This record gives sequence, structure tokens and C-alpha cells, in this order.
Amino acid sequence: MEHTETEAPPREPNTIYVGKKPTMNYVLACLTQMNNGSNTVTVKARGRAISRAVDVAQVLAKRFATDLKVQSISINTEQVKSATTGGMSNVSSIEIKLSR
Repeated sequence: MEHTETEAPPREPNTIYVGKKPTMNYVLACLTQMNNGSNTVTVKARGRAISRAVDVAQVLAKRFATDLKVQSISINTEQVKSATTGGMSNVSSIEIKLSR
């Protein structure tokens, strides 16, 4: 049985996906995750939201949860189907793992 449509991978519970909202919304989401007993949180973003994801990680580590350390940072390029042209385009992505 072939599956032609690609399904989105399931979202991990300790992952915060950064988009267009203000930086502090994502900082609060990360703090909530940490206060609920999680020792690690992952901040992910693509495209123009990458700079906001870096801001989230820095505000968390420097201001709110000073015991947090950046465990790893991984960058990648993902191919995404363009909504306007229908072709494939490359989009940069970042994943920042923070832990206590």
C-alpha cells in the first residue's frame, strides 16, 4: 500500500514552534513547559522566524531561567512546496535545545 501524501510528523511535547507572534509569547510558552516538570525544551523555527527563535533562547537563558544552558543548535534546509508557484523552494530552519 503506497502513501502518496506526506504527513506532517507528530509534534513533540517539549517543542515550541516559533512563528509570527511576539517573542515574549514564546518565552512564556517555554517557561510554562519548564515549570511543568520538563528539564529540556526545544525551540524550532523556519525562514524569517529564525531570528525570533534565537531571541527567545537568549531571553530565556539570560533573563528568566538563568540555569538554562544551550545544549545544541542545529541548522538545516528544508524543501517546501511553494503556495504561489507550486514549485519547490528551500527554507532554512533552526532547532535550539535548551536544558537545565
